[in-house]
Amino acid sequence: QVQLVESGGGLVQAGGSLRLSCAASGRIFVTYAMGWFRQAPGKEREFVTAINRSGGSTSYADSVKGRFTISRDNAKNTVYLQMNSLKPEDTAVYYCALGTTYGTVVAGTPQYWGQGTQVTVSS
Repeated sequence: QVQLVESGGGLVQAGGSLRLSCAASGRIFVTYAMGWFRQAPGKEREFVTAINRSGGSTSYADSVKGRFTISRDNAKNTVYLQMNSLKPEDTAVYYCALGTTYGTVVAGTPQYWGQGTQVTVSS
């Protein structure tokens, strides 16, 4: 089994920044991709961003392009989400995800999910 533990969520004013972290442990696949999804109240969970094993390929939802940056530290089995210029509509529970392939994460069908961390952006 793989465990994903997110941290870094919280309350921030519009225009501010937050950095989320997700540490993976357990039976880590030799190659895997990671990503972030979010779910706002009353809405379905949506894709935010993904990164492949090497970090050479990334993908972002249009709503966060230019504001959010995903990165990873493979030595620490950790993925990060730097969120800048936050907007009230970014308010959601953010979930870390791990997939055996980049495609499964981008498609929204990763094998593992974290428990989620709340991000609240006040206007």
